[in-house]
Amino acid sequence: MKVVVIGVGQLGSDIVKSFEEEYEVIPLAHSDIEVSDYKSCEVLKGLKPDVVINTAAYHKTDECEDFPEKTFSVNALGARNIAKVCEEVGAVNIYISTDYVFDGEKDVPYSESDVPNPVNVYGVSKYAGEIFTRNISSRYYIFRVSSLFGVAGARGKGGNFVETMIKNAKNGVELKVVDDIVMSPTYTKDASMAMLKVLENELDYGTYHISNNGYCSWYEFAKAIFEITGMDASLKPITSDEYPTKARRPRNSSLSVEKLRKMGVEIRHWKSALRSYLEEKGHI
Repeated sequence: MKVVVIGVGQLGSDIVKSFEEEYEVIPLAHSDIEVSDYKSCEVLKGLKPDVVINTAAYHKTDECEDFPEKTFSVNALGARNIAKVCEEVGAVNIYISTDYVFDGEKDVPYSESDVPNPVNVYGVSKYAGEIFTRNISSRYYIFRVSSLFGVAGARGKGGNFVETMIKNAKNGVELKVVDDIVMSPTYTKDASMAMLKVLENELDYGTYHISNNGYCSWYEFAKAIFEITGMDASLKPITSDEYPTKARRPRNSSLSVEKLRKMGVEIRHWKSALRSYLEEKGHI
């Protein structure tokens, strides 16, 4: 099976590593394909893939508020372009979406059956991408991921939350982290392995939540980083009102992975995943 992975950033690089042990994998960087340009997407026709995994995204959440046209051109129109080409070449279309399609008003983790209601430009654009994907592709998976951390780091964001916390702690910075926004931290290596199992097990097409099990606030996540590494850090919980951002964040965007578990795909708890990540990065 030939798998094309669009985007080789934090998540894409781990997808490539996970999938290339089983399949022929062709990674496409931004210099190889521009998803917002349909003509550029036609490069896929020559590659004749069986599966296309689209991780390309404009995901600087606050910047998205200032550049909605760019955001939609990549996250929504880009999804439409890839869906159209996938349908033409008969490829399975996999679109990577986000927990930010939800408004955060729920008190428990979101399931796939919950109705999206995004509260910022980024979330709306990704939800539009989901709609294009499912309405154009006859064979598709939408994988919603959450609060990613991976060895490659997010190029557009300059690393990831874990590395930022460790770097600032080493520099003696007083860390003030919000304690009233809840999410599901997700190790990209675990997410990519779960995606591989979905394909290998030939699960029904549709939407799936892929995150590490459990949830926490960003403050609790930071606290766990320092507990596991044994680092001394000046860490203080604050409210989101004390840390205003241009884009509104959902209060709770944690994801339930119960659907995957029932289908035989187990994903470990985020604390176990965090420890593995910290070991791989040499922090412990």
